[in-house]
Amino acid sequence: MLVTNRFRVVEHRYQLEPGGPEIAKHVVEHPGAVVVVPALDDDRVCLIRNHRVAVGETLIELPAGTLEPPEPPAVAAERELQEETGYRAERFRPLGAFYMSPGILNERMHVFLAEGLSPGDPAREPGEEIENLVVPRDEALAMAADGRIADAKSIAALFLWERGL
Repeated sequence: MLVTNRFRVVEHRYQLEPGGPEIAKHVVEHPGAVVVVPALDDDRVCLIRNHRVAVGETLIELPAGTLEPPEPPAVAAERELQEETGYRAERFRPLGAFYMSPGILNERMHVFLAEGLSPGDPAREPGEEIENLVVPRDEALAMAADGRIADAKSIAALFLWERGL
C-alpha cells in the first residue's frame, strides 16, 4: 500500500461469485475535493491558470482543492477560493457532486457556486504557479466546449453551473 498525505493506494480482493476466482484491484482512496465556480456580479467568472507538473502544462481551471478531513466541503470551498484567487464570497451554493475517475479512484468532487465576491490577496501554497483569469460567463463555457479548458473537473463544474442557473 502506498500512503501519502492526500491519498493512499490499496489493493481490494474480491470474488464476483462464491467459489469464483479471486480478483485483485488497486484503488486510490482519496478524502474528496471541491471545485468552486467564482461568479462575479457582472456575469463574469474567475478561472485560474495553473501549472500542472503531472501533464507538464499550464491549464485553465476553476479553483479547487482537497478536503482536509473532517472538513466539510463548504468549508473547503471557502478556503480554496481565498487561497487560490484571493476572492471571498458572501454565499456558497452547492451545484452537485461527481466521481472523478471511479474505475481507479474514489474521489468525490463537490461543486460550489461562489457569489457576492469581493477581491483580496491569495494565499497560494509554496510552489504553486497560479494566476487569475477573469472572463465572461459565455467565454468560459465556450472554452469548456472547444477544448481550451481541458481539465475535467472544471468542464463538469461549468456545465453544472450553466444548467443550474
